[in-house]
Amino acid sequence: MPHRTSSSWYTAVSGCVRCGLDTTAFDLLRRMREDGVPLSGFALASLVTACERRGWEEGVAWGAAIHALTHRAGLMGNVYIGTALLHLYGSRGLVSDARRLFWEMPERNVVSCTALMVALSSNGCLEEALAAYRRMRREGVTCNANAFATVASLCGSLEDEAAGLQVAAHVVVSGLQTHVSVANSLITMFGNLGRVQDAERLFDRMEERDRISWNAMISMYSHTGACSKCFAVLSDMRHGGVRPDVTTLCSVVSVCASSDHVDLGSGVHSLSHRSGLHSSVLVGNALVNMYSAPGRLDEAESLFWNMSRRDVISWNTIISSYVQNDNCVEALQALGQLLRSDEVLPNHMTFSSALGACSSPEVLMDGRTVHAMVLQRNLQNNLLIGNSLLTMYSKCSSMEDAKRVFQSMPCCDVVSCNVLIGGYSTLEDPTNAMRMFSWMKATGIKPNYITVINLQGSCKSSHDLRGYGMPLHAYVTQTGLLSNEYITNSLVTMYATCGDLESSTDIFCRINNKSAVSWNAIIAANVRHGRGEEALNLFMGLRHAGNKLDRFCLAECLSATASLASLEEGMQLHSLSVKCGLDSDSHVVNAAMDMYGKCGKMDDMLKMLPDPASRPTQCWNTLISGYAKYGYFKEAEDTFKHMVSMGRKPDYVTFVSLLSACSHAGQVDKGINYYNSMASTFGVSPGIKHCVCIVDLLGRLGRFAEAEKFIEEMAVLPNDLIWRSLLSSSRTYKNLDIGRKAAKNLLELDPFDDSAYVLLSNLYATNARWVDVDKLRSHMKTIKLKKSPACSWLKLKDEVSTFGIGDQTHVHAEKIYAKLDEILLKLREVGYVADTSSALHDTDEEQKEQNLWNHSEKLALAYGLIVVPEGSTIRIFKNLRVCADCHLVFKMVSMVYHREIVLRDPYRFHQFKSGSCSCSDFW
Repeated sequence: MPHRTSSSWYTAVSGCVRCGLDTTAFDLLRRMREDGVPLSGFALASLVTACERRGWEEGVAWGAAIHALTHRAGLMGNVYIGTALLHLYGSRGLVSDARRLFWEMPERNVVSCTALMVALSSNGCLEEALAAYRRMRREGVTCNANAFATVASLCGSLEDEAAGLQVAAHVVVSGLQTHVSVANSLITMFGNLGRVQDAERLFDRMEERDRISWNAMISMYSHTGACSKCFAVLSDMRHGGVRPDVTTLCSVVSVCASSDHVDLGSGVHSLSHRSGLHSSVLVGNALVNMYSAPGRLDEAESLFWNMSRRDVISWNTIISSYVQNDNCVEALQALGQLLRSDEVLPNHMTFSSALGACSSPEVLMDGRTVHAMVLQRNLQNNLLIGNSLLTMYSKCSSMEDAKRVFQSMPCCDVVSCNVLIGGYSTLEDPTNAMRMFSWMKATGIKPNYITVINLQGSCKSSHDLRGYGMPLHAYVTQTGLLSNEYITNSLVTMYATCGDLESSTDIFCRINNKSAVSWNAIIAANVRHGRGEEALNLFMGLRHAGNKLDRFCLAECLSATASLASLEEGMQLHSLSVKCGLDSDSHVVNAAMDMYGKCGKMDDMLKMLPDPASRPTQCWNTLISGYAKYGYFKEAEDTFKHMVSMGRKPDYVTFVSLLSACSHAGQVDKGINYYNSMASTFGVSPGIKHCVCIVDLLGRLGRFAEAEKFIEEMAVLPNDLIWRSLLSSSRTYKNLDIGRKAAKNLLELDPFDDSAYVLLSNLYATNARWVDVDKLRSHMKTIKLKKSPACSWLKLKDEVSTFGIGDQTHVHAEKIYAKLDEILLKLREVGYVADTSSALHDTDEEQKEQNLWNHSEKLALAYGLIVVPEGSTIRIFKNLRVCADCHLVFKMVSMVYHREIVLRDPYRFHQFKSGSCSCSDFW
């Protein structure tokens, strides 16, 4: 052009920007300045738009240069340039620059005010953005459709109902409610506020709808889980001639991410192929998540690896899917493949998900490796990463590492504190948990209900209750947190766990609106305290109150029937679980199996076993424990080996059951080998219960020197169970020296432990130390301590018959004693001789035999032979360990009378058949 006007230059600059020729546009700007062409707001605003297309640093540098140039040219009053710069600063996260620019602008209109709101809200400053809207209203700036759409979305994100309704009123007054973009934003806002009916009314009244309108409704229903409504709107949308887009399909797929609706999601998957949207990364990501959520991981994997293009969200989704489905090895392998592929750069979400795969002690080293990767990429200061590291180390019981991570975090929140407190709670360390709680309060981090529940969960003893639990109870009362249902229910559990069932019951009674969780807490408390009958009475109260049964309630009540050996009630509860559709739930199945096992119905227990491939660890443990109690060592060991071969990782409880089986069978070498392999082979740290099994095993075989050495070298402090086991074994072998040591340690732990006095008295009696026996009994009278009397019972239909030693109170006592005389005559004919080693009173042999013949289990046996039909198993239960003479009599009766008899004492089952016992006479 021979002659160029200012307008020519401006048009050329703007045209280059529109065509994407940003470098040419800036060259034209330089030549304009060289030729002295005056600058215009129009040209500069176009160039700011070009800056948004550049890389972060380059775009900001060019934008800052244009900002400075605008100042020098005196064009700051130009609203177009100011608005364009606000958008640039907002898109680059430069919130402080956006604020400063806004206040520098001599003239601000609705466009610039809206641009500021967008800049603030897109960078997380939601409250400030809402304040900008309110200031705009006060200054009399008239809002346009774009402003209302922005602020409506803002209120929805904040979930601020009062502000949202106010904005809706402003929209109605302005007459812009019919504008499509405004109506769409209001629908989204109403959905976020949970005001579904308002959104529906607005949608129904819209004269004009676009694809965003339909998507807003589908998205709202998706977030509320209304699957059927999602599909109804999708159907209407398609019939109305509006084609679904990526947003539509992602919303519909999201609502199908459950086992109930995944088949519908498969239909949407087919629709994505027909509509050509299957290649979209967003749709692919949503589908991978949908298939993995209900456990259909094979389909999720296949879809992921066949995606034509994957972004970081794709990788994060598949890694998270592996973690959620407990495929932690595959999650870490996927992370490794991502790092090797250079396909995309991992972000903080990637490593947060990967750390979730390292949440057990045996994979602690993998967790440390991921931590090193986080440090290498300088992501450790991200709050989500920090909290994920805390969670990983806490779940690995590595609290020192967790503490170091916490101390290095530049900022933390209530989640960070809760994770640490939860870690200390798991380790039953209330002291450190309360220290963390005190630090929280001192630094102004407000505790929430999770904080309090974790703290309550750390209290496990009466000492903890006095030192920490009760002051915490006072705190929640003072702060008003006691009104929180979760905290109140947790208090019920805390008091019961710490031994104060009375206070637990009192708190429960004070709850005005008792939920199923409240009832479950008090039922579990009573089961824990051995009050099975009261637990079942409470269960009836729960039913009368109209509360819905859940798996936790049924599992606890089945545990109550197991502790009471109440087979009929247990079977009724099992039937109830079938009616409620809970019979396939793993908790209920395991509790029912345990109930049948403890009620002497091993055959029914075996019928309930899930398929090995899908059998949870809990069921494996119950099966091993059942075999152990019956003395079936080979079956218990075979089950353990089968469990390991199926890829199931044995846990703390598995080894308690397995070592118990070794103890009952006298398999000392195998027991010690399994104990030694726990940590080295299976990553399970030995606990006090495992140590009790080993001491019991060594003691049963009279290997007291090894037992003492083992106790000295234990990683945990010996408790009452250790000393009681050793004391019991010393009685069997008449070892006074060991018995006295064990009794001394037992009474140091609890001077009023009646079992210590009884076992020591029995030890003296077996050694004919009658003077010592009398002294002990006199001392027990002095301190008003009574031994628990022996008691046996059997149940036939709804009748429970209970017997004490020499009991004459039963309504059929005459028939029972006549049957006893008959039994004695028949047994003597086949060579029965009383084993008087079990007689613990200083009397002559004849009197000892008479006393033995009056034992409660023999009375129960005689009554069982009278009332239990031929061909049916006689099931007898006793509260104390069966004596040697009764054991002998039960064996002989099973042979002479051709009856199967099951006797359960507190420690195990004895199954008598054809003159032999399942325990092989080792108990």
